[in-house]
Amino acid sequence: MSPGAYLFLKSDETMRFQATPDSVRYLSMSAADLQSAFVIGGLFRAGAVDLVLTDLDRAVFGTAVPTDRPLELPVPAELRAAHFCDRRELGVLNVGGPGTVAVDGRSYDLAPQDGVYIGRGSQAIVFSSARPAEPARFYLLSYPAHAALPTTVVRQAEANEVHAGSDADANRRTIHQYIHEGGVRSCQLVMGFTELAAGSVWNTMPPHTHARRTEIYTYFDIPTGHRVLHLLGRPDETRHVWLSPGDAVLSPAWSIHSGVGTTHYRFIWGMGGENQTFADMDGAAIAALR
Repeated sequence: MSPGAYLFLKSDETMRFQATPDSVRYLSMSAADLQSAFVIGGLFRAGAVDLVLTDLDRAVFGTAVPTDRPLELPVPAELRAAHFCDRRELGVLNVGGPGTVAVDGRSYDLAPQDGVYIGRGSQAIVFSSARPAEPARFYLLSYPAHAALPTTVVRQAEANEVHAGSDADANRRTIHQYIHEGGVRSCQLVMGFTELAAGSVWNTMPPHTHARRTEIYTYFDIPTGHRVLHLLGRPDETRHVWLSPGDAVLSPAWSIHSGVGTTHYRFIWGMGGENQTFADMDGAAIAALR
């Protein structure tokens, strides 16, 4: 059994399960064990929906890549629900070709880098691609929800942009905020993506933690042959894992989440927890990292 596997849950046909080590146990883990515990691969499979449940605030994340036929969002047995969103909210971001998300019979067309927030109480959720040869690649992130909020599309042009970093520090990047405190409303989900400028390779540096939220990063648009070295752990005891295109990495509340690529790239970030305040973070000085 891998270090990240639940002892009391088994993967089924619709969803995998992944638990994370605590802030003490990770210190004694090998490189292979860290990779197994924190990194999720095998996403973005053509013609399939892939879902993963983690113990981080019971987040469910995954992908849907419809090709020649639509794909319906399944309802894993672990949710103990008639519909996936009976007690959950769902964020969707399209990082592939144009496609459509249908929610209870209403269709939402999503161009590349468009997103949609799907509120609690939604029932039938179906994904399709406009061109099967250039399929949509839908990234999915869900957290438990306490209220029903309206399903809302957000176009990339409408997303809030935050420009950070500099060329001199090799970390110039644009943060696109889709579901957030000042944008599309949600219960606890915060979601968007970050893109590095050409010539910049560092993300979230200087790093931080945020004890009131957990986070998931999913790296995409990494050119063939390149990788991202992702840093995790307590600021005074950092560890690293290597990320391939389409890999997701789990970030507990006690862990930093930063990375450096062998070239520029993009990554989806998503958070859930006690609040939605984007700036609620505890910074870690670069000189203090170990």
